[in-house]
Amino acid sequence: MTALPLVFDAPKRGLPPRHLADLSAAERREAVVALGEKPFRANQLSHHYFARLTADPSAMTDIPAETRQRLADELLPPLLTVVRHVQCDDGTTRKTLWRAHDGTLLESVLMRYPDRTTLCVSSQAGCGMACPFCATGQGGLQRNMSTAEIVDQVRHGAAAMRDGDMSGGPGRLSNIVFMGMGEPLANYKRVVAAVRRICDPSPEGLGISQRSVTVSTVGLVPAIRKLTEEGLQVRLAVSLHTPDDELRDTLVPVNTRWKVTEVLEAARGYAEKTGRRVSIEYALIKEINDQPWRADLLGKLLHRHLGQFAHVNVIPLNPTPGSKWDASPKHVEAEFVRRVNAAGVACTVRDTRGREIAAACGQLAAEG
Repeated sequence: MTALPLVFDAPKRGLPPRHLADLSAAERREAVVALGEKPFRANQLSHHYFARLTADPSAMTDIPAETRQRLADELLPPLLTVVRHVQCDDGTTRKTLWRAHDGTLLESVLMRYPDRTTLCVSSQAGCGMACPFCATGQGGLQRNMSTAEIVDQVRHGAAAMRDGDMSGGPGRLSNIVFMGMGEPLANYKRVVAAVRRICDPSPEGLGISQRSVTVSTVGLVPAIRKLTEEGLQVRLAVSLHTPDDELRDTLVPVNTRWKVTEVLEAARGYAEKTGRRVSIEYALIKEINDQPWRADLLGKLLHRHLGQFAHVNVIPLNPTPGSKWDASPKHVEAEFVRRVNAAGVACTVRDTRGREIAAACGQLAAEG
């Protein structure tokens, strides 16, 4: 296998116009004043968008009609339009294909469980990390999502749960995972800003607990170290997929820059600073990375570098049409999990959702 080139910088395509969710609370007040309005109008707009989950100016009846339309035009421009919804798992999983203002396509997946509802969001359109078993990675990177485009995926998901659009009736969106299209830490500034908007208490943000947010990465070590200093309590997930550098150089080409031990040491720094366990994501691929010796090596490395801070999520591969990659047989999967656990490292198999709609485990389809 030949490693594909990595793309860290998104192509120069236009981000959407400035949006309320791009701005901090102070910046919103400044923006409103610059439009000739009183600062409290920013609080009203924030209440509608973050608490009432609406961007429709006609619903903002506490703001004079002529004022609300002008404020909406300037600070609530349309961001995402639904192309289609696809549901499965008896209506408890829904993938949404969105079209952004410039025609860019992206996806999010809403998953309802008995004890929680999780939204998987995209931080980029496409991905530049070039992991060969991932359909999104093979499509290349189109552009970064803006802060507001990320937040708007969450707002829509929260509204869908509130309004009972998912099977099971009305409910609450509780968990956010940055495991959709893109490498979140390659869009670092906007992703961190989006986390703050998602987690800030209403009406400054959507009020979801930081501890219910997971940010994934293939192992951008400098960005992990930077995230460590942000003072956040989000969970870090590292997409490791193999414990040996030789194979990881091809499965996760960023490994040619930062090796396994460097990634694990950066992850340990994050865990020690936050006190939070790190999720180690491991897509199990038949006859590629599922050998018993790799399970043993994974357990040994994680025990040494992360200890009690490690939890391995074994992910049954979600094959894409025409791909040479396939999921490991169940008996191989069970033995892999047993060996990692035997090394003293917590290891479980992740519940896969949306397999028939190509929505599982961040490998969101790129069929358009």
